[in-house]
Amino acid sequence: MEIRLARAGGACLIATLAVVSSTAWAAQGLEPQGPLTLAQALDAALSANPELAASRYELTAAQARVVQANKKLNPEISIELENFAGGGPYQGVDSLETTLAFSQVVELGGKRDLRRSIAEIDSEAVSMELRARQLDLLADVTRKYIDVVAAQEKVGFATEHTSLAEKTQQAIAARVKSGRSPVAEESRAQIDLTRAQIEQRQADIALETARSALALSWGRIDAQFSRATADLFKFEPIDSFESLSTKIERTPDILRFASEARMRDAELRLARVQTRPNVAFSVGVRRFEESSDAALVAGFSMPLAIYDRNQGAITEARARRAQVDANREASKARTLGTLFALYREAYAAKDRAIALRDRAIPQAREALSQTRAGYERGRFSFLELQTAQQDLLAVSEAAIEAAADYHRLLAEIERLTSEPLTTQNLEAPLP
Repeated sequence: MEIRLARAGGACLIATLAVVSSTAWAAQGLEPQGPLTLAQALDAALSANPELAASRYELTAAQARVVQANKKLNPEISIELENFAGGGPYQGVDSLETTLAFSQVVELGGKRDLRRSIAEIDSEAVSMELRARQLDLLADVTRKYIDVVAAQEKVGFATEHTSLAEKTQQAIAARVKSGRSPVAEESRAQIDLTRAQIEQRQADIALETARSALALSWGRIDAQFSRATADLFKFEPIDSFESLSTKIERTPDILRFASEARMRDAELRLARVQTRPNVAFSVGVRRFEESSDAALVAGFSMPLAIYDRNQGAITEARARRAQVDANREASKARTLGTLFALYREAYAAKDRAIALRDRAIPQAREALSQTRAGYERGRFSFLELQTAQQDLLAVSEAAIEAAADYHRLLAEIERLTSEPLTTQNLEAPLP
């Protein structure tokens, strides 16, 4: 059951965030086939995950908002007709005055620059959100990959259990035939074999379900890869909690607060400069129908900031800015608490897996061997033999789950820190 865990794929967590991988199979519209490493699974998900592809359109939209925010206000053209269709000398259009004017609003206080700055910071925040979604995807793919590896291991042990039950049933059938064991033992052995066969089918179904869930990460239901290559029981050293906690400051989840703070600062500046009114200039030509003469007209207008000086918007902007700092500290505290819990659980899972692998499983195998030998000599009952077999299976499954839990917890910690945890590169060549 030897398989190697390509945790170097986990090390791709940061390196593959900014760009989408362009492997040959992705360029050809293919998907991973043959033995699958974690690195290949992560690469496939980054290249072809449907939800991630949809998220990239939001970044394109944010970049378009930057372009729009940098545009100047359009000029206006107007035409005004006066002194017509009235009474006396103003009947008809004899006294008509026609004014064609061109006007332009001039924004004061750098409002356009501030709008562009806000749009640029918003685009940066969207990019940060996309990176966070990439991290979520990579962590999810890692968990699903581990599920496949664990399911493969369980299938192996289920197959071993079925084979063991078959041999036991055949041996007991021979003993019953020779009159050394009662017929009831053969029936119990057959029931045990049937149960083992059912559990093996369930393990096969669980494996196919896990494979399909992993393949969905790159938009497919039917997995084309042959098997996931990993060693669940290879445990690499992990950085100290103190070292991991310092990495939280560089994660997208925390960095986005820095982007949001810059945006709130820009919004506050914009709210303040909104108190400076814009001015509008106009120039045009007026034609007098009565004399067929023409003259230039010019105008200037500016609102008087007497009642509305944008006080409410400024206060709101200040509150929003203070809220960012409060949210950042709250998020950091929650993340540190979660990281600490995951860190301790990972070490507990590691200790549990090592104890089960190095002590419990060998002891269970030895107990089964001794019980089988004793049963052959009539010292133990079939029930005791059956119990020894079940103990070995239960301990083996518990070891697999403990090792899988350890790697799942590492994937969660990697998601929180945005960096790989192991101090050694675990990428291994495929067999």
